[in-house]
Amino acid sequence: MTNFALIGAAGYIAPRHMNAIKENGGSIQTAFDPFDSVGVIDSYFPEARFFTEFERFDRYIDKLQRENKTISYMSICSPNYLHDAHIRFALRSGAHAICEKPIVLNPWNIDALEDFESHYGKKINTILQLRLHSSIIALKEEINSSPDKIWEVDLSYITSRGNWYHNSWKGNEDKSGGIATNIGVHFYDMLTYIFGKAKQNNVHLREASKAAGYLELEKAQVRWFLSIDRNDLPESVQGKQPTYRSITVDGKEIEFSSGFTDLHTKSYQEILSGNGYGLIDVRPSIEMVSAIRTMALAPNKGDIHPMARGLI
Repeated sequence: MTNFALIGAAGYIAPRHMNAIKENGGSIQTAFDPFDSVGVIDSYFPEARFFTEFERFDRYIDKLQRENKTISYMSICSPNYLHDAHIRFALRSGAHAICEKPIVLNPWNIDALEDFESHYGKKINTILQLRLHSSIIALKEEINSSPDKIWEVDLSYITSRGNWYHNSWKGNEDKSGGIATNIGVHFYDMLTYIFGKAKQNNVHLREASKAAGYLELEKAQVRWFLSIDRNDLPESVQGKQPTYRSITVDGKEIEFSSGFTDLHTKSYQEILSGNGYGLIDVRPSIEMVSAIRTMALAPNKGDIHPMARGLI
C-alpha cells in the first residue's frame, strides 16, 4: 500500500484527493490544515493523524521517516501562494509531490522547482484533469486530423461566488494570482494542450471578479471570458444553475459539462503508474496566466468576447 500525506485537508478540493487516493489503493497516514473542519476524512481514512500546526505535522513526518514508514507522495491542496513552499517541503521530506492547480503563480518558480527535482531525485506532479476528459481527448484528435487549419474558439466560464470570495485568500491577487489564474488556469492548459503554443496574448478586461481577452495559438484564435459574478450568467440559466461553462469550436458546442467526477482518480492512477503531468507540461499555462495578470490592457486589439463587450 502506498502511503500519502495531505496538506490542505479542509479545502474544497481535498475530498477529491482523498477519494482518488482511496480508489487507487493508497492510504493517507497524516494530514495538515490550520482549520479543523476536516470531518470528511472519516469517510476515507479515519485513522489518519491530523494536525492544525505545521510544526507538529513536520515533526510527525520526520518521525515516520526515522521509523522507516515512508511517505511516498505528499498531496498539496493548500492556497495557491503556498504551493511552492509545500512542494519544496514534500521533496525535502523524501516524497514525490502531487499539487493542485495552479502549481505555482509565476514561471520563475518553476525554474527553481526544476532544480529541486534534480537535487532530491523526486517528481513534482500536478493535476491537469481536463486532459483526461473524454470530450477533450476527442477534440484533440479532431484538431490533430487537420494540422493546417486555424480554428475559431470561444471560451466562457462563469462560476458564481458570494461576497466571501473577495474576503478570502482567493480574492487577494498576491495569494491566488487573480481571477484568470484561480479559476482559469486549467482552461488555458487545455487550450495550449489542444491548439499549441501562444503566439499572441491580449487582455481586454481585468477586474477582481471577471476577465476577458484574446489568444492566438498555433492552431486557434480564442476569445475567452471568465467571471465569478452571477450577474454575468446568461438569462437562459439565471436562477436555475450557479455555473455556466461553454466552449465552441468553429461554432460547434463542445459538451463537457459532465464526466468530471472521476478525473482526479484517473489523474492519480496515471501518477502512480509513472505517467503524471509534471513541470514541463504545466509551464505554458503558468506563463500565460502570469502574463495575463501583469500585461497592459489592449481593448482595441484582437476580437472581444461577446460577453465582455458591454463591460469594457
